[in-house]
Amino acid sequence: METTLVVMAAGLGSRFGGNKQISHVGPHGEILMEYAIYDALAEGFTQVVFILKKEMVDEVKTTIGDRIAKRVKVAYAVQDYDSLPAWYKVPVDRVKPFGTVHAVLAAKDLIEGPFATINADDYYGREAFAIMYKMLNSFKDKSDAGMVPYILGNTMSENGSVTRGVCKVQGGKLQSICETSDIHFGEGRKVFAGENELSDKEQVSMNIWGFHPDLLQVMNTYFEDFLRALNPEDIKKECLLPVMVGDFLANKTITVKAEPSHDKWFGLTYKEDRDIVIEELKALHKNGTYPEMLF
Repeated sequence: METTLVVMAAGLGSRFGGNKQISHVGPHGEILMEYAIYDALAEGFTQVVFILKKEMVDEVKTTIGDRIAKRVKVAYAVQDYDSLPAWYKVPVDRVKPFGTVHAVLAAKDLIEGPFATINADDYYGREAFAIMYKMLNSFKDKSDAGMVPYILGNTMSENGSVTRGVCKVQGGKLQSICETSDIHFGEGRKVFAGENELSDKEQVSMNIWGFHPDLLQVMNTYFEDFLRALNPEDIKKECLLPVMVGDFLANKTITVKAEPSHDKWFGLTYKEDRDIVIEELKALHKNGTYPEMLF
């Protein structure tokens, strides 16, 4: 079966201070998304679709796309305002993209078969792609979906707060998800969301979702409804995959399988994260998790 990895790499990187998606962090200048792609291909994925800002396309092709095209189908989508519905007028002061649902829809005509989404600036580990590949191959129709949650304590940044979709999972299925901001370490390295303490054992979304391709039309309707309801003065609000999934769960549009990964996450949220990521990747090459050269 054709299975597609959708790599979302069109974010602004405002907290990082630049295009973190193409920051060279591996021992041989690898960018972080190369590791996810390497792991996904090892588990059987047959296509990679990059979702990018227009100005990043040539660099991603040169950095990774042309090399992996020898092993897997590769396609490129641009997330910009041109991919919005013709009837929608973008507020003059809006700078931000319209979120991860819009990102996926920018690639809807390129996706072949069941697909998984990931962030370009996160390290996921091999286990997540093994779990997701198995899920994708079990999907029968648009009501089937899946996710790989992570253990919250494995997804914290030492350099600032993070936003995570906190999940309630029962019997291997996602029951609900609550997008939660300002998750950070407090006194004694306890984990807090704002002033409320959280268990570091909570399962959280890292945007590794799996969907049947027939759901794309439903997603498109959902996104257009989001735009119709959006206050023109709210120039930062985004249409996010975890929120969409939560709404679809509430109205029983989909059933979401959920099986956690116990790998340790790291990623490029803040500029200060870069040195940590470099050291983590160096250690993974040294211990044999990855070969000297990925591709």
